Amino acid sequence: MADNTHDQDGLDQVRGRIDAIDQELLDLISERARCAQRVAHIKTETDGRAVQFYRPEREVSILRRVKDANPGPLDGEEVARLFREIMSACLALERPLQAAFLGPEGTFTQAAAIKHFGHSVVTRAMATIDEIFREVEAGSCDFGVVPVENSTEGVVSHTLDLFMASPLAITGEVTLRIHHHLMSAETELGAIRTVYSHQQSLAQCREWLDRYLPHAERVAVGSNADAARTAAKEPGAAAVAGYQAAEIYGLQVLAERIEDEPGNTTRFLVIGKQDAPPSGEDKTSLLLACRNKAGGLHALLMPLAAHGISMTRIESRPSRRGIWDYVFFVDIIGHREDLPVAAALEHLEREAQLFKVLGSYPVAVL
Repeated sequence: MADNTHDQDGLDQVRGRIDAIDQELLDLISERARCAQRVAHIKTETDGRAVQFYRPEREVSILRRVKDANPGPLDGEEVARLFREIMSACLALERPLQAAFLGPEGTFTQAAAIKHFGHSVVTRAMATIDEIFREVEAGSCDFGVVPVENSTEGVVSHTLDLFMASPLAITGEVTLRIHHHLMSAETELGAIRTVYSHQQSLAQCREWLDRYLPHAERVAVGSNADAARTAAKEPGAAAVAGYQAAEIYGLQVLAERIEDEPGNTTRFLVIGKQDAPPSGEDKTSLLLACRNKAGGLHALLMPLAAHGISMTRIESRPSRRGIWDYVFFVDIIGHREDLPVAAALEHLEREAQLFKVLGSYPVAVL
């Protein structure tokens, strides 16, 4: 009995300390929120123009700092996620951000928007990627989030094509680990006759579907959330989607993580009107076309090598200006304001037939 009393006393002391820490955390978070309100007030009073409340380079520098300085035992990425939500809630006190995503509710694009901006962002579902660009261009939304490439299925070509004519800039990137689950209103795999999903998701789960549902028809739809919504209404139907879609549309998950590649990751771009200042660890995306001459592509890329600039990605797309005429989407390491990058871009602009900086933006933290 004495030992039990001693243990209870020790437990009560630890719990008391936790209660005290919780109060300290609450006081500090409240003070941070008040500081955010003062920042908004100062910005509004000192600048008569449109105020940029959201500063991506500042947010990412904070997240990098807390992740690197984290003493544990919580994982660095978990700590960064906690700070992301605190910053999201504080920013909403200044002015809630609105972000357009590829809908309906429950898509991976919505999950990417929430991962980037935090849960205090107001997300608005759009039917197509084109609509996301139009809403941001019109000023109806502050930002848009669009898929650009998947680690197993390659680029989302339609997103790249839209940058050719759009005045919008890339202001950020999000990488999201994609886990696909089979969900249905049915309770057994044997009852599934049709599987709905986005065409890329069906491709990413091809081996699992071949093995466990070889006779089920596979139907490509506009999004995984569309697939879940259809599966909720149609007998014998299932959808390949994420957990959020199962919760929204009231479906039972019959099989988890059915993607063929366990490292399946999708990269999303954040688009907006404002340019992101340097954060210390940035990327720059370019739209280029080479002159119609022998060695044109080599001449186009030579300035990057000459100035020691690393290229992380290059994709070609038809320019739609003529047969066999192509443009190139290129990602490089560094910000357009960094001196070596600025020198390389100046050199590159002289060599290119078409030269457009799509944006410089912070490298994704998580």
